Amino acid sequence: MTGGDSTDTDHISVASGGAAAFEFRVGAIDGSARRGRVRTAHGTAETPAFMPVGTLGTVKAVLPCQLRRSGAEIMLANAYHLMLRPGAERVAELGGLHRFCGWDGSILTDSGGFQVYSLSDIRKVDEEGVRFRSHTDGRMHMLTPERSMEVQELLGSDIAMVFDECIGLPATRSDAASAMRRSLRWAARCRDAFRGDGGRALFGIQQGGTEIDLRAESAEGLVEIGFDGYAVGGLAVGEPQEERFRVLEETVPLLPADRPRYLMGVGKPSDIVGAVARGVDMFDCVLPSRSGRTAQAWTRRGAVNLRNARHASDPRPLDPECTCPCCSSTSRAFLHHLVRTKEIGASVLLTLHNLHYYQELMAAMRGAIEAGRLEALQQEFQAAESGGDLPIPA
Repeated sequence: MTGGDSTDTDHISVASGGAAAFEFRVGAIDGSARRGRVRTAHGTAETPAFMPVGTLGTVKAVLPCQLRRSGAEIMLANAYHLMLRPGAERVAELGGLHRFCGWDGSILTDSGGFQVYSLSDIRKVDEEGVRFRSHTDGRMHMLTPERSMEVQELLGSDIAMVFDECIGLPATRSDAASAMRRSLRWAARCRDAFRGDGGRALFGIQQGGTEIDLRAESAEGLVEIGFDGYAVGGLAVGEPQEERFRVLEETVPLLPADRPRYLMGVGKPSDIVGAVARGVDMFDCVLPSRSGRTAQAWTRRGAVNLRNARHASDPRPLDPECTCPCCSSTSRAFLHHLVRTKEIGASVLLTLHNLHYYQELMAAMRGAIEAGRLEALQQEFQAAESGGDLPIPA
């Protein structure tokens, strides 16, 4: 990693009982953006990094080897869903999540906080934790900070997230403050319960809605507890992009500069480019795979809907500059045909393309930060997206 405003001194490591320790190192800075590297017991990940979402241990419609070839180095899995089935204890008996799902890269597990938030009709939150009814079989469960840490330890993820209370936006100041302070109390309990064997890391989650002073209070409390990384939670839950960027501009600098900063659940390519410029290092979102299953492709010229009849006779690749398996072997006409006939190949090819596109975008931003030209890349990105899809030749 190189760059005009580079530094190799910002790093952390966590002692690990013999296995490789967790480490984060910043190698170049361009404005507020950082070019870095995260190291876990299962390898390194270049940052800014995008983590595809493998909710149940797999990214839908792709194999682990295909995910690796897309450029992904960290996958996100969900503790809530895996706790319900096949069960964290069973995964542990089978050698842990890496062996169970056949992924040899790093894994970050969400704590389940966002998932139980989404079950608003079948959950009850109190100081102890969240009691909820399983969406799979209707059985009652209790998820506490301690149980969340236990589940993530059984899964054997490289990075675990604290259990927090999520709320939707817009929210009243009173609701945002209450959830944030409860999340801080739960974060302290997570820190006490977390063992960190094998170099595993634990990230805190900043909350506070769009109230900057509440976000500041959350950041201060989390830093006092002490975590290996810090996430910005409670965004991308209903607020406009401009509001999200405003919150990031004012609150990301409150998080330690020598720790990775992770914006949870984001997002569209324009969301990610803007957040990188504001100092965020890590991202996750279901959008690349979910879009692939609903006939939407992300390209250098913006989103393309393969359901549209205009693609029925188009012999060109989806994106002529892309080197993914989809663009190197298939035409828009064939993709449109697969979509219209509901062939599973459409989901596979479009998901592969979207994952590849996201990873290429991250690599481009890493290179731009090293070269001190991220602002120029942002302008080029915005100009290309505003130009719309490629015109069909006459």
